[in-house]
This record gives sequence, structure tokens and C-alpha cells, in this order.
Amino acid sequence: MKILIISDLHGNLEAIEALPKDFDQLWVLGDLVNYGPDPSAAIEYVREHAAMVVRGNHDQAAGFGDDPKCSARFRKMAEETCRYTRSILREDELRYLRRLPLKAGCEVAGEHFLLCHAAPSNPLYEYRPPDSSLWSDAGAETWSDVLLVGHTHLPFERRFGSKMVINPGSTGQPKHGRPEACYAVWQDRKVSLASVQYDLERTVKKLRALPLPTDVIDDLAYVLRNGKVPPAPGAASG
Repeated sequence: MKILIISDLHGNLEAIEALPKDFDQLWVLGDLVNYGPDPSAAIEYVREHAAMVVRGNHDQAAGFGDDPKCSARFRKMAEETCRYTRSILREDELRYLRRLPLKAGCEVAGEHFLLCHAAPSNPLYEYRPPDSSLWSDAGAETWSDVLLVGHTHLPFERRFGSKMVINPGSTGQPKHGRPEACYAVWQDRKVSLASVQYDLERTVKKLRALPLPTDVIDDLAYVLRNGKVPPAPGAASG
């Protein structure tokens, strides 16, 4: 069984299209929409291919009109792109986002998996970085062998005895310093974290055609090109 695990697609069709095609199952850890120019295409891909999907904070925001509770530097980007996303999605697409579960679990080859977007105790919003000591309690939180999470856009794998926590990173808006679409593959009880280059300038070109403020587009383009948080307005970039 070869499982492709992805998270934080954020409406980036070019990144999605660059992902591997040779998988038995696709698992998606939330945030299909916002930030990127193709939210409908991202939803369509997931609906067509995914065996398991959970809801992220941006899916919640688009589906229900809620605050995604982003960090200050991303707040305007989130607000503006969520407004755009909600304006173009069909009602059935919004309903799909609303109906996504907060958690999902299954057993594969004798191992128990739990999927959520952020953390089991707060599936939508908790920002728990890779080095957080809280991950050591993942087994107690979930009663699973493998916990799969996204949200931070930072790929990592951590083991605690027989337990494992895996974050595949972000497919559509990586923040680990490289402008590549991130994903993970689970096969034969082993996980591999990987990334692939994609035509990000095509994504940027699409962003520049959207009815968004120029500063928002510039910030979104910076994240895609640099794989990191953009500098604060007025800050030196060198």
C-alpha cells in the first residue's frame, strides 16, 4: 500500500499537478483553499482522488465565514483571499468544505493512523511547531500509532517510542525555505518526506490577475518564491 499524504494545498493547482501520480490512496490533512488562485480546482482534485480528508482552518473560514486565526503577518492575505474564495465557490463546494470531518482515523497493515489538521486537542487552530515538547504526548492524545498533521507548513517526522508524528509540509505554500511542493509517502511501514519543483511563476501570474490588493499579491508571491514568511512592511529585505 502506497499512501500519498498532503496538506495545505491552498488553491495552488500547479503545485497539485506536480505531485506523484503513482499512489494507492491519497490522504489530505486540510486547507484546500485560500491564498492560492484555484480553490475550485483544488477541491475538485481532492473530491476525485482522496480516500480520507480532514478540515483545516482555512476550509472552516471559507465554508462558514469564520476567522481562520492566522498570524498577524498573514491576516490580511487570509482575509482578502478568503473573500475571493467565497465569492467564486459554488454552494456544493462550500458545503463540501463544511462537511469535512475535524479528525479521521483508519488502520493500515496493523497500524492505527489519526489525521487532523493542527493537533488532536485543537484540530483547527493550534500552532504546534516541529520542536514542541507537546508532540511527545501524541500517543496519549490519540491512542494511535501514527499521527498525521499539517497547519505549520513545515515538514517533519518525530518518533516517541513506538509512536510517530508526521507533518508532510505544505503542498501549496511551503515555508521551509524552498519553493517546492511538499508531500509525504507512507509505504511498507516507512515514511519519506519529499518535495517537487513546480511552475510557481504560473501560479504568481494567476495571482496577479485576481481582484486583490497589490500588497497582498506581492506578499503571496514572496512566500511562493522564497518558501518563507515575507518581511514586515518597510523592513529591509536584504
